[in-house]
Amino acid sequence: MEIKIAGENSLICYFNAADLKTNNRQAMALAQLLTEANHGWLIDVTPAYQSVLVTYDALQTDHLAIKQFLRLCKLNTSTVLTCQPQRLEIPVLYNYPQNNDLAKMAEQHQMSVQSIIELHEKQVYQVYAIGFSPGFAFLGEVDERIATPRLATPRTRIPKGAVGIADRQTAVYPNSSPGGWNIIGLCPTQFFTPELTPPIPLKVGDEVKFSAISPEEFQRLGGRY
Repeated sequence: MEIKIAGENSLICYFNAADLKTNNRQAMALAQLLTEANHGWLIDVTPAYQSVLVTYDALQTDHLAIKQFLRLCKLNTSTVLTCQPQRLEIPVLYNYPQNNDLAKMAEQHQMSVQSIIELHEKQVYQVYAIGFSPGFAFLGEVDERIATPRLATPRTRIPKGAVGIADRQTAVYPNSSPGGWNIIGLCPTQFFTPELTPPIPLKVGDEVKFSAISPEEFQRLGGRY
């Protein structure tokens, strides 16, 4: 584990195992350990792909003390995770009629549009990080046969619920925003509702499975083009 200063009251821990899933599991284990310890100086813990951001109260402690504490915690990152991941099935209207990139991707990968959809749908994805915008969950990894680079020129507006692919990541845009991912479908599920607790239905470590639906089902579930 490598520890670096990330701000005046934060440190970031990086894990360096050979594969992403091992690093992510270590990050989640450390985040769990810190959260359960519930130290008075701890403000926030944010796990991501292979790192944990630790934010602390600078009036109670400092970088040196937290670094020492984290080095001791490293010995315990094999702890069994008590917070088990949930699996969320997400409905998707693939190949919807407006502004999708499936035809271009099919040409690029020399396969049919239906093959891309099937490869995307059959995978079980892990939530590796949440960021960019509230509720935007970075999911990995897509089948390498449909991994597609980001658009050279991002779109100024991606619709709410758009399902995209960027390299070996996939995600659902929780709200309308600019974006450079390749869009393959639309999802009617809400991914950020400020009035709820928690406001986001996913957390790092959870699993996601996409499921194709018809235009009629999409509209029944509250989806809009």
